[in-house]
Amino acid sequence: MKKRQIGSSDLHISELGLGCMSIGTDENKAKDIIHTSIDNGVNYLDTADLYSFGENERLVGKAVKGIRDQVVIGSKVGNNFDKENGTWEWDPSSGHIKAGVKDSLHRMGLDYIDLYQLHGGTIDDPIDEVINAFEDLKQEGLIREYGISSIRPNVIREYLKRSSIVSIMMQYNLLDRRPEELFSLIDEQNVSVLARGPLAKGMLSSNSESIIEAKGEKGFLDYTYEELKEFSHQWKQLSNGQENARSFQYILNHQTVASCIFGASSKEQAEENIQAYQKAEALQEDLYKQMQSITKPLTYENHR
Repeated sequence: MKKRQIGSSDLHISELGLGCMSIGTDENKAKDIIHTSIDNGVNYLDTADLYSFGENERLVGKAVKGIRDQVVIGSKVGNNFDKENGTWEWDPSSGHIKAGVKDSLHRMGLDYIDLYQLHGGTIDDPIDEVINAFEDLKQEGLIREYGISSIRPNVIREYLKRSSIVSIMMQYNLLDRRPEELFSLIDEQNVSVLARGPLAKGMLSSNSESIIEAKGEKGFLDYTYEELKEFSHQWKQLSNGQENARSFQYILNHQTVASCIFGASSKEQAEENIQAYQKAEALQEDLYKQMQSITKPLTYENHR
């Protein structure tokens, strides 16, 4: 699988990355999903300390034991959680970030994390304190690079202006084109986007019609249920049986995007997604424009 550089960093990751939040808590099943993804060309694994209150990181660490040199691992910090009570609260303090990375490294059995990301963030955070904490961890060799996971334009602009982030994780897909308004700014700073939710909760997948019928009653962003149903009909015709692959291709058509981070709850699902993308015909410009024509060029309304 082709790889793309994350920003100006030395990290090069596969065009499809595995979002590990969906791998579950069964160790063997999780290992199968991760190894199947790696065997099919994926080298980026994305986790977070909050996923299953640390258990997800532990499973990722066990799965990559002996093959650490084959993978790029991203994790996230910022939510101070209580595993016993199942609660958490936002904590972007330097103390929590520095303690959090050590906890994550211990759970995964690693010496360093390739990409450490702030898991959220608001404009009211002590942003300089956050940046200094990440810079210190980089100097100490505990992380290679850092980024943020945010869809708030005002937060994104501050980090682009004030920090050395190399990546921004954002929900981005054909039904949620809001990040596109920020791409030129992100490009100017030589930062990359990691696109989460590439299949819009399945509404862009090969099962789009049934998923929209089952889960789309309340709509999706600015799309009403009726609009989603009409879209799914057009999408099925346009993608010609290659819904998953075309969804990934649309996202990766932008040079700003380093990788689509898809989720998988089984090794079969992981393999199906990856192989569909690898076998798909190249995305032509006219088809790309048609894909845009059946969707809305949404923009962010909040956190301006």
